[in-house]
Amino acid sequence: MNTPMRKVGIAMLVMVVLLLANATYIQVVKADDYRTNPRNQRVLYDEYARERGQIVSPNGTVLAKVEKSNDKYKFTRTYTDGPMYAPVTGYYSINYGSGGLERAEDDVLNGSDPRLFVRRLSDMVTGRDPRGGNVRLTIDPAVQKAAYDGMTKHGYTGAVVALEPKTGRILAMVSTPSYDPNKLSTHNGKDQIAAWESYNDKNGKNPMQNRAIQEYYPPGSTFKLVTAAAALEAGKKPTDKIDTSPNTKLPGTNVTLENYGGEVCPGDTFKDALAYSCNVPFAQMAGELGKDKLNKTAANYGIGQNNLTVPMKVQPSTLGPLDSPGALYQSGIGQRDVRLTPLQDAMLSATIANGGMAMTPQLVQSVLAPDLSTIEDYTPKELTGTPVMSSENNGILKDMMIASEANTKGGGKNPKIQIASKTGTAEHGVNPKQTPPHAWYTAFAPANDPQIAVAVIVESGGNRGLAATGGSVAAEIGRAAINAKLGGG
Repeated sequence: MNTPMRKVGIAMLVMVVLLLANATYIQVVKADDYRTNPRNQRVLYDEYARERGQIVSPNGTVLAKVEKSNDKYKFTRTYTDGPMYAPVTGYYSINYGSGGLERAEDDVLNGSDPRLFVRRLSDMVTGRDPRGGNVRLTIDPAVQKAAYDGMTKHGYTGAVVALEPKTGRILAMVSTPSYDPNKLSTHNGKDQIAAWESYNDKNGKNPMQNRAIQEYYPPGSTFKLVTAAAALEAGKKPTDKIDTSPNTKLPGTNVTLENYGGEVCPGDTFKDALAYSCNVPFAQMAGELGKDKLNKTAANYGIGQNNLTVPMKVQPSTLGPLDSPGALYQSGIGQRDVRLTPLQDAMLSATIANGGMAMTPQLVQSVLAPDLSTIEDYTPKELTGTPVMSSENNGILKDMMIASEANTKGGGKNPKIQIASKTGTAEHGVNPKQTPPHAWYTAFAPANDPQIAVAVIVESGGNRGLAATGGSVAAEIGRAAINAKLGGG
């Protein structure tokens, strides 16, 4: 063989090897990714040939079901109270794949989960039409409705999350504005496209963004629960005196940090500082604590975890770099680079309600077979295994939150239910002083026997403008969710 022929032969051999390597990569390495990709239409067509499982609430209310259709797809996915539960259920669409729980639990719902193998085999042997498994949620419909109604009646943009403190079960997950997944599950292609385009309008409010877990925000004064916990663990007492000055300079700068409204703190103790949400003492506390102590306490609350799923993936919360004394001052009051998801903000209260131990949040209570028999139940799990603070200090912080609630204005208070809470009014935007603040409220109740913890964020103060506060805007919604759970609504 002459040299040119040898070179051609080697080149052809290399190309064959490359083709084989590429085929192996696609068919073996990336096979699962392509199969589960929501844009994989072939998989969807195959799935529509079998009856998809249901998504149900704990009391048996069917939130996502299928109905027989008269076209080639055989079944149509339908949603009960679609916009209210869209952040939970997600969507299932021929053109656009799936999102939310529909995607996270797709293997169960379409029947391909390994836990359903015996039932699939039985269907093959008996000739029965294959069916998917069912998913039972932890959601409390009454709490979900109260939270959703509270946000939508005012046209607020934001989110509400409610948790069961002892177990981490998610009792409500609301994100507004929302969308109707029924418009994406229809078999009318034009209607699907029109709905998708309207939901993804670049000039719109992004209703398909689940603000409860996919978005994070500066938490404002609700973050003082983290700073307070760290201070208590460092030896600070609730009766310790504080700096009541209306403002203080950030270390190493000429920038002034002020109490809300630029006023003198009405009380002179650490407990008063939380009750009246005074910025100056909490900024100074964060500076004294330092980066390591603040980061450690935050981590025990779950802040910074980058692998949390519920089972949808949760955007990690963060404290930022804390790279200067001034940054510590600002971060101690929940500003600067601190960012929390509404879920994480609810976990602050839930952790204190649970004696200082953070629990792993979870949206799925049970995986059920097509005949509704239980395949697997959710078991409560500690999130980090390390308590945020001692039992004694946790009790002190709880009492401080009770005092904070007593000092918080806003509607929806029920004298029969004792609530422990913290509000937040968070600056944001390019010109924070000229931008309506985010309004926050995080709480748990009953204070001495906690059954629910809740967090509410109303973006940019809702309709209250620059005068918005957590107490005047968000607190009423949080209390409505609590009342719905405890029978006080």
